[in-house]
Amino acid sequence: MSLSKKKTFKIEPFKHKVEIDPRYAERTWSILEDAIHEIYNHNASGLSFEELYRNAYNMVLHKYGDKLYAGLVKTMTQHLKDMAKSVEGSQGGLFLEELNRYWGEHNKALQMIRDILMYMDRTYVPNYNKTPVHELGLNLWRDNVVRAPKIKSRLLDTLLELVHSERTGEVINRGLMRNVTKMLMDLGPTVYHEDFEKPFLTAASGFYRLESQEFIEFCDCGDYLKKAEKRLNEEIERVSHYLDSKSEAKITTVVEKEMIAAHMNRLVEMENSGLVSMLTDDRYEDLGRMYSLFKRVSTGLVLVRDVMTAHLRDTGKQLVTDPERLKDPVEFVQRLLDEKDKYDKIITSSFYNDKTFQNALNSSFEYFINLNARSPEFISLFVDDKLRKGLKGVSEEDAESILDKVMMLFRYLQEKDVFEKYYKQHLAKRLLSGKSVSDDAERSLIVKLKTECGYQFTSKLESMFLDMKTSKDTMQGFNSLLASSDNSDSPTLSVQVLTTGSWPTQSGASCNLPTEILTICDKFKTYYLSTHTGRRLTWQTNMGTADLKATFSKGQRHELNVSTYQMCILLLFNSLDRMTYKEIELATDVPTLDLKRSLQSLACVKGKNVLRKEPMSKDISEDDVFVFNDKFSSKFYKVKISTVAAQKESEPEKQETRQKVEEDRKPQIEAAIVRIMKSRRFLDHNNIVSEVTKQLQARFLPNPSVIKKRIESLIEREFLERDKVDRKLYRYLA
Repeated sequence: MSLSKKKTFKIEPFKHKVEIDPRYAERTWSILEDAIHEIYNHNASGLSFEELYRNAYNMVLHKYGDKLYAGLVKTMTQHLKDMAKSVEGSQGGLFLEELNRYWGEHNKALQMIRDILMYMDRTYVPNYNKTPVHELGLNLWRDNVVRAPKIKSRLLDTLLELVHSERTGEVINRGLMRNVTKMLMDLGPTVYHEDFEKPFLTAASGFYRLESQEFIEFCDCGDYLKKAEKRLNEEIERVSHYLDSKSEAKITTVVEKEMIAAHMNRLVEMENSGLVSMLTDDRYEDLGRMYSLFKRVSTGLVLVRDVMTAHLRDTGKQLVTDPERLKDPVEFVQRLLDEKDKYDKIITSSFYNDKTFQNALNSSFEYFINLNARSPEFISLFVDDKLRKGLKGVSEEDAESILDKVMMLFRYLQEKDVFEKYYKQHLAKRLLSGKSVSDDAERSLIVKLKTECGYQFTSKLESMFLDMKTSKDTMQGFNSLLASSDNSDSPTLSVQVLTTGSWPTQSGASCNLPTEILTICDKFKTYYLSTHTGRRLTWQTNMGTADLKATFSKGQRHELNVSTYQMCILLLFNSLDRMTYKEIELATDVPTLDLKRSLQSLACVKGKNVLRKEPMSKDISEDDVFVFNDKFSSKFYKVKISTVAAQKESEPEKQETRQKVEEDRKPQIEAAIVRIMKSRRFLDHNNIVSEVTKQLQARFLPNPSVIKKRIESLIEREFLERDKVDRKLYRYLA
């Protein structure tokens, strides 16, 4: 059985020829044309918009869209030309008002016309690629009114004149300006840009070029910046009131170029008011204004930063190299801290914590602090002063703040190991004399140093504190032993047992102790060695102190706090009233330099002169004779007689310290070389120097010549060998 083929049926509408009155289109358009005239003449209240819409609809439906569209263009053009003539005839200030009024009327009329011709807008316009009614109305306004020969130039001149008047302090009608510029924006971005914005920017450029040249001649830097800032804010405000928001970036660029970029160098370098003057006089507000304005120019902040850096380096160099300022180390460091505080405040309050300025500040301080080889010593002396007396009565927070500032300077040091050397000496003196104002502050600083440089940097410092605690326990045991035996007449002894290597002790610095002192010292030595095996004790008499009870004429008694060396000298006068320098030297065996200092402090310091020197002078010579001063008196019972010593090191001491530092560096450099070569196996000379410097720069900057010597030493000891072909290449020997 076969399937029959399906048949398709098409139903077509019944067609009949519709006859249209040949005059229909003319009559209908005439009705619509009259309606448009009435709308423009403000007589729209009597119109039936429903009927008008239907008429327009029918014209489009019956293929008369061309006639309707062309008629609309012609009619609107006619009305707009009439409006243009009225605007052209307006006088003076009425020109913009008339233009604005007719623009409002045209917009209202356009809205009504668009409603009537809505069907044409929806069908005919897209099908025949015509311009929509509203856009058409704007284009016709643009071509027949705004760009009319007698209006275009007059409109631009009027707008620019009003802007100029406002810039010179006159009050203008901002509402009217806003309406007119908005009209230009509504007509399309090209109209606003070409007919107004470009000439506006050109005029602004000329205005600010002339004004800036006038200002720069008669104003100082601070006043000029205030005027520039004011002008910039005025232009930003002007944009917000009656210009396109996109114009803000363009007009501010013009002001920045003419008022800032064109005069940056002159402003910064102005004598008595430029950047250097602002920095010197702490003019934070002016500096902040300069930063904000110069930031708007691509190279502005670079210029400010470079000038600040040059000034800071110059100031710092004078600070660290001026011989007068080097006389007092504490004052020297305080000046550095004051300078750092000053610039920190400037960067925080005026430069908005700009990281590039902070980096410039840090690099400048690192540069000039390291110009003075004694900076590590001076910073340690500053710490010593603060921990001896400067932090007394200071709150914990303030003490931490001072220590943090010291650490900040410490970070700038390239020779941190030199600071460690001095700090260890000063810490030892504070601990042994019990002169530290706060153990917490001492430990806090060591923690900070440990955090900054690692455990190795502070291990010996921490060992010093441990020795002090252990010594305290040892003395308790020794005193208990003495208490059990009858030793009422013997001197009281307090001993600190120091671990060799942890403390900055001097080998061989001994003296002849008096018999009564030697007896009690031997008892302690016997006790200590009986409780500790494998130990050896060496007395460091140069680091000790003593309290002596002395009786002068008329039974006047005093307790004298002296050094061990001074004690040895004074006890000689129990049996003799008069001794020569040579006799004292022979009897005490105190090192010459220390002996002279001790005698100077006992005989030459007013109010502390328990001895008299003959002949009387400030310096000690080998021919001097010393006599017990029986007439000594003081209003205090306890009299401390400090050893006369320069606060800073003498030249020989400085050389000795430097030599010790250099010796300590050698094994560190060698260890770094071995570590690097062990991991690389072979490496050329320049790369070894670079790697070693990188590894050790946290403690010190090794000299390339010293690195070379250490490499030679390692080759001699067969840790390394030179390559047989390339002599600058080294191999590691396992």
